[in-house]
Amino acid sequence: MDKLASLWAFVGRHKYVITLAAFFLYVAFLDQNSLIRRWGYSLEESRLRDEIEKYRLEYEENTERLNELMVDSGAIERIAREKYFMKKPNEDIFVFEEDITE
Repeated sequence: MDKLASLWAFVGRHKYVITLAAFFLYVAFLDQNSLIRRWGYSLEESRLRDEIEKYRLEYEENTERLNELMVDSGAIERIAREKYFMKKPNEDIFVFEEDITE
């Protein structure tokens, strides 16, 4: 009985600290919008924003290439030769390892 009374006295003296600690633990770990989940969502949002930026730059590059193809008829032949290693019937092509990129 002595231990129970001393425990009750401890809780009575530190009830506000215990309440705040319990509230912090609940908010940090157990709540649906816990701090850990919010941190994870923040990381995911950052990753997705980086991915959006990457795709935006890729889109701009492809749009520029498309406009170049529409304007310059020789660009199609140049791209076919460089990227797909196509050749004219009377030509020989030498491909080096540095030229092959995937």
